[in-house]
Amino acid sequence: MAICYIGIGSNLGDRRRNIGAAISEIEKSSTISLRRVSSIYETEPVGEVPQGKFLNGVLEIETNLTPRQLLKELNGIEDDLGRERRIRNGPRTMDLDILYYADEVVNEDDLVIPHPRIGQREFVLRGLGELHKSMARKVL
Repeated sequence: MAICYIGIGSNLGDRRRNIGAAISEIEKSSTISLRRVSSIYETEPVGEVPQGKFLNGVLEIETNLTPRQLLKELNGIEDDLGRERRIRNGPRTMDLDILYYADEVVNEDDLVIPHPRIGQREFVLRGLGELHKSMARKVL
């Protein structure tokens, strides 16, 4: 089983409900086990497309899926929650990004792991830090 970190976000509709629905879908999955969820942060959108603020967080999961299979599963959840891919980096009801997949490195046209913009997303750094800090407390 691989431990993975997933960025989760929404900036369309009822953002909090969208995040809850995505987490619920992950919890129902027979191929993904949700281990922990970071706090959810309100963040400004990044990029040139005008849009509303996001709610974002980080999920820690465990899976036997390959990175490609995990991407397909996450894209299916996004689609089920109404994600439309009309404008690159545009507003979205749900965004699920693979940040890390165990210690694997993937560099393909449509899948790059670790996620190339981790260091540019404060919510990712905060969420990862929060999850690792809570893990350190459990060990001590």
